Amino acid sequence: MLYFCIVELTLVNWMYNISLQQFLDLFVGAIDGAQRSQVVKDRVDNIKGELTRLVYRYINRGIFERDKVTFKLMVALKILIKDGKLTSSDINVFLKAGAGIDDRNNKYSSWMSLKVWLNIVALSKHKFGNDHTFFYKELPERIGRLEKEWKAFFDKNTPEAEGEVIPDYQEKIDADVNIGTFLHLCLIRAVREDRTLLAAQRFIKDTLGEYYAAPVVDKTEDIWAESLPNKPILYLLSAGADPTNSIEEFARKKRQSPTEKVSMGEEQEGPALEKIKAGFQTGKWVVLNNCHLSLEFMAQMEDILNPKGVVVHEDFRLWITCEPHP
Repeated sequence: MLYFCIVELTLVNWMYNISLQQFLDLFVGAIDGAQRSQVVKDRVDNIKGELTRLVYRYINRGIFERDKVTFKLMVALKILIKDGKLTSSDINVFLKAGAGIDDRNNKYSSWMSLKVWLNIVALSKHKFGNDHTFFYKELPERIGRLEKEWKAFFDKNTPEAEGEVIPDYQEKIDADVNIGTFLHLCLIRAVREDRTLLAAQRFIKDTLGEYYAAPVVDKTEDIWAESLPNKPILYLLSAGADPTNSIEEFARKKRQSPTEKVSMGEEQEGPALEKIKAGFQTGKWVVLNNCHLSLEFMAQMEDILNPKGVVVHEDFRLWITCEPHP
C-alpha cells in the first residue's frame, strides 16, 4: 500500500518517481530496524510501523513543501481504506464535496454561499464507511434548528482547531472511534474550505500519530548516511537556500574539508569531470553547484558514477545543488 502511495505521488509531480529498488531498500531496512518480538503479529506490526516511518521520512525529504501534507494524507486515507473503515466513495465526497450537486434552494443564503450549501447537501446525501451510515443526513435541518450557533462556528477564525465544538455533532463525531476524525475533516472541508489544509494536518496526527505532524529537520549527516560513491546527494534549491556551508561543516567532521567545488555553467563540464575522476582515486568529496546550467552533463551522471573497470574509493561522495527546472 505504501509503495502504491509513492507511485501515485508521481501524478502530483512526475519528478517524484523513485525506483522499486529504492523502496526495497527501505523495506529491508524496516525489517532490520524494527523491534524484535517472538509473537508473529507483534513482529509484523513493528515492521509495518518502522516501514511507514522510513517511507515517510524518505519521501518527505524529496518532495516540495506544498506537497508534503498531500502525501501524508494519501497514506492516512489508504490505511483507513485498507482497514475497511473507509470506502473510495468517502474519499470522493471529501475531494469533490458539492461539485456534482444541483440544489439552489439555499435556506441560509443570508450568511452562507451557494457553494457551501451544495457541500452540505452532498454530505447529507452520502453514506459513510462500509456500514453505509447517513451520518450527516439531518445536517441541513440541524443547521436551521441551531442557526445562531452554526453561523458563529462558520465565522470562527480556527473552526478546525482542537477544542472548537461543532454544534449538535461534536459528541457524535467523538463517539465514532473508527472514522470520527475523517467525519470532522469532511465537515470542515464543506463549510470552511480555506481551513481544509489545517484540518487535514489534525486528521493526519489523529490517524498516524504525533510523529507525522511534528516538524521535520533532515540533518546533513542523516542524508550522507544513505549515500554511496555512486549514489549522489542532490539538493533542489528554493529561493535564498544554499547548503554549501552545512556540507563544508559536515566535511570537516569527516576530515573531508575542503571539498572540491565546481560552479557549473559554460565549459565547466571538463573541470567537474576531472575532479570527480580524481575523487574516485583519492576518496575526496566533490560539490557541483548550479547544475541546472549543465543539464546535458547531468544526463550522463549515472554512467559517470558507474565506470566500468574502475575501482572507486569507498569514501568518495558527490554533492549536487540545482534550482528547479522544467
